[in-house]
Amino acid sequence: METVEEVLKTIGKTVGIQNLTLTALLRVAAMVLVGILVIRALMRMADRMLDRTRSVSAIKPYIHTALHMFLWFLLALMLAETLDIKVTSIIAMLSVAGLAVSLALQNTLANLAGGLVLLVTKPFVVGDYVEADGVSGTIAAVDLACTTFITPDNKKIFIPNSQLSAAKIINYNALGRRRMDLNFTASYDAPTAQVRGAIQETLDAVPGILDDPAPVIYLSEYQASSIQYLVRLWTDSGDYWDVYYAILEGVRESFARHGVEMTYDHLNVHIVEGECLSRGTSRHSQSV
Repeated sequence: METVEEVLKTIGKTVGIQNLTLTALLRVAAMVLVGILVIRALMRMADRMLDRTRSVSAIKPYIHTALHMFLWFLLALMLAETLDIKVTSIIAMLSVAGLAVSLALQNTLANLAGGLVLLVTKPFVVGDYVEADGVSGTIAAVDLACTTFITPDNKKIFIPNSQLSAAKIINYNALGRRRMDLNFTASYDAPTAQVRGAIQETLDAVPGILDDPAPVIYLSEYQASSIQYLVRLWTDSGDYWDVYYAILEGVRESFARHGVEMTYDHLNVHIVEGECLSRGTSRHSQSV
C-alpha cells in the first residue's frame, strides 16, 4: 500500500511538480493562511489611505480591486516558488500576453486612462452643463470608457474619454452663477436717461436676476445710425436661459411703451433721371 508521500510524489510528477510532499503542502497551507491575513490587513490600510485622499475618491473602487488582485497574484507566485515551480517562465509568458493585449486594446486602454484622468481631476460632475469636443449638453454619466452627454434637444451622445480628456472643457455650472452681457441699440433721438429707464424697467420685472453684483447699464458705443447700450447682469446657472429670453422680449415691449425706437438697417434707393448720353441711353445715378 502506497504511503501519503508516495501518492503526493506521483501526483506531483503528473502535474509537473517535483517537490510535492506533505511538508510542502503544510507549508503552502500555512502560507495561504498567513497571506490571507496579510492581504486583509494591507487592504484595510489601503482603504484608510484612500478615504483620506479626496482626489482619488471617485476611482477608489477601481484602485481597491486592482490592488487586491495584485496582492493575490504575489501570493500565488510565492506559493509556486515554494513548490519549486519555475515562475520565471510564467512571468515571461504573462508579459508577452500583456503586450499583445495592450496592442490589441490600445484605444480601449487610452479611454480607460482618460477616464481615470477625468475621475481624478473632476472638470465636471453629473448634472453639469458642459461644452467640450464640439458637443454641448448635460453630463448624464462618467464611466471609465466614455462620458454620456444629454443635449438640449434630448439626444444622448457618448464621447470617448481619450478625446474628452484632451479637449478644451467649458463648465457652465462649476461656479454656480453666470454673467450675461446683452447689447441693445436705440435711436440717436432717444435720450439716454429714457433708454436706461426702459431697460431698467425690464430688469426690475424679470425674476432670476441676482442683486449682488447688481445689474449695470452702460452706453457702450456710438454706431453709424444708432447708439449701443450694454446690459451686464448675473444669474444662477440654471436660470440663465430663462432670464435671457425674458429680457429680450421685455426690452422690446418696454421700448415701445417709452417711445424708444429700436433701430435697424434701412436701404433707401433714389433714382434721378438725367440727360441722355450720346449713345442714346439714359443716365441714372443711385444714392443709398
